[in-house]
Parts: sequence; C-alpha cells; structure tokens
Amino acid sequence: MMSDLFVVSMVFGTRPEAIKMAPLAAKLRENSNIKLHICSTGQHREMLTQVLDAFDLQADEDLDVMTSGQTLNGLSQLLLTRLDRSFEQTKPDIVLVHGDTTTSFMAAFAAFNRRIPVAHVEAGLRTGNIHSPWPEEANRALTAVLANLHFAPTERDRNNLLEEGVDPSQIEVTGNTVIDALLLMRDKLTRSGWTPDVASPLGPLNNDRRVVLITGHRRESFGDGFHRICTAIADLADRNPDVMFVYPVHLNPVVQEAVYGVLDDKPNVLLVPPQGYLEFVWLMNRASIILTDSGGVQEEAPALGRPVLVLRDVTERPSGADSASMMVGTDHAKIVSAVQKLLDDPDYYREKSQTRSPFGDGHASERIEKRLNAWLARDRRSVA
Repeated sequence: MMSDLFVVSMVFGTRPEAIKMAPLAAKLRENSNIKLHICSTGQHREMLTQVLDAFDLQADEDLDVMTSGQTLNGLSQLLLTRLDRSFEQTKPDIVLVHGDTTTSFMAAFAAFNRRIPVAHVEAGLRTGNIHSPWPEEANRALTAVLANLHFAPTERDRNNLLEEGVDPSQIEVTGNTVIDALLLMRDKLTRSGWTPDVASPLGPLNNDRRVVLITGHRRESFGDGFHRICTAIADLADRNPDVMFVYPVHLNPVVQEAVYGVLDDKPNVLLVPPQGYLEFVWLMNRASIILTDSGGVQEEAPALGRPVLVLRDVTERPSGADSASMMVGTDHAKIVSAVQKLLDDPDYYREKSQTRSPFGDGHASERIEKRLNAWLARDRRSVA
C-alpha cells in the first residue's frame, strides 16, 4: 500500500548547488504530500551554511566527505559509500540532484544502483567538449543517462537532451532556479535597504567608485590560466586607479595561492572572503562589470543588467554571450582589452548592460514542484 507522503532526497554539496536548490527546497517544504530530506555532502561547508542561512534552511544530514589532499576519485569513492548509506536509511521515493558536480553524478549513480528514480535539475546544458569544463561536462552528461526526469532551463537545453535520445515526456522546460534565488534576494535587499557595515570586508565599497567584480574557481584554469587572469586584473588595477576591483576568493588553496600571490599588494584590489548570498547579490548589483567563470553568475548578471565577461574558452550557457568579445577565456590581452573598453566607452557599456533574462522568469521552482508532485502521484511506480 502506497503512502500519501513521498520522501524526496535533495542532494547537494557546493555553494552554487545550494543557491539553485534553495528556492526549490522552500517550495517543496510547502507541499503537504512531500517529506523533504536535505542531504549535504559538505564540499563547501562554510559557504553552504551562508547560503542555507540566507534562505532560512537547514540540512537534515551532512555526509562530511572532504579530506585534505583529496583526489576526485577519492571524493567519488566516499560520496558513493555515504550516499548509499543515506539512501538505505531514508528510503527516498526520488532523489533530486543539480547540475554538473561530482556530488550530482555520484548521487544519481548511488540512487540508480538502488533502483531509486532520479530527477535532474538544470539538465541538458552542454559545451560539446567533454574536457571543458572538466570534470563538470562529463558529470552532467552521465547524470542525464541515469535520470528519470530532466528539468531543462531553456529550449536549447531540451534540444540537447532530445539529440541524446532522452524521451520527450521526461523533459520539462522550467527556466533556471538561480533566477528564482536571485530575485528573492534582490527583493529582500530592496525591502531591508541593506548595505554593508563600514567595518565589514565590503565596507570600502560604500562610495561612488566604479566596481569590477571577479569570481574564479574552475579546475580547468588551475595553473597558468589562473596566473594569466590575476596578472590581467593587476594590469587593469594599475591602469585604472579610480576603479575598485573586488575578488571574493574561493577557499580552494590553489585559488587562494594564485590570487593572493599576484594581487595582495594592489591598493585598489579588494580581496575578501567568500560572501553570503545576500551580500553577493548586493555585490553583483553594486558592480559595473563582472568577470567570472561561474555558470550561475553568467545567468544572474544579465538579469541584473550587468555586462559579464566569461573567463572560460567554452560555455554551456551560450544564451548569455551576446558576442565573441564577451568570452575572454584566460587570455591576458583579451581580458584587459574587454574590460578597458567597457570602462572607457559609454555607448558600448550601455549596449552590453541591457537587462535581459534568457535563463528564467523567477518561477522555475513552481514548475518543478508541480511536475514532480504529479510524477510522484502517478508515474513513479513504473520505474522500479
């Protein structure tokens, strides 16, 4: 006999996953037919806590998988073992995973081995190059092979899945939940009138100086790529002493060493710890220009009307790149030239700062909750 209460296990481990799953978690918690179990793998524990606090959420379980000097295979091994134990105890009716992380693929794999259905949020994004981003492109494609429901942000993403042979009835175009999260935080900022305390890390930004915001953490850029990004920022800071360059530095030791090694002594470069999501949305809104290798920021910046320069050679989010000039990779000369043009040419800046939202309208979580609820009530029995 089936219970009317369905157990949904939502698994995530990184800050971007938490941001994008948080509005969906809030929506599922409102559903009286669903018991939501939030399972954190703990890959970005400090940054995860900031995000969950911003959305008034708590993880039900922390798998604590990170160890010093860990390889991807070592991480995968721990994830598979501990996720298997979690699924054995919670007995979910479906497992929700997000995007392209090692957590997502291993959660899908662990669920598949227990014959538990999988729903993939932010499905269908592709660069077409399995090595870039690495290992994310493979994680996303492999997760798609195991998923029973695919929540695609855009029609382009749906078409990618169809070309790979996914049943059209398993795909729902929803928009991206990151826009839900962004609009919720922006509204919260507007209502509260929040600004950073003068004594806080962001206090120096309480003025009228233009701000260039930088984020970077991708593994494929480690080494020479990160060095080129940092030296480009250093050159730009020297050329534009009236502009503040703000870099919330990822906690990965490789990123920390590269960034602080090149930029620590620049008076108009502000290196700050990773910020909470409310603070980071304030930062994006405060910035004139954003440089990033983050997929989420590529989606958020256009919705805020901020020009975004992508520090990658390929992107699985082509809808956000209006021209080749916005894809600068880790090329020192391209980064400097693109940023300088935006700083110097008001007409060009206006062209690149038009508010647009190709990735969603703020209602993706509602669409996912509706489809998931219907699937649990009607279709899940056909998957065992």
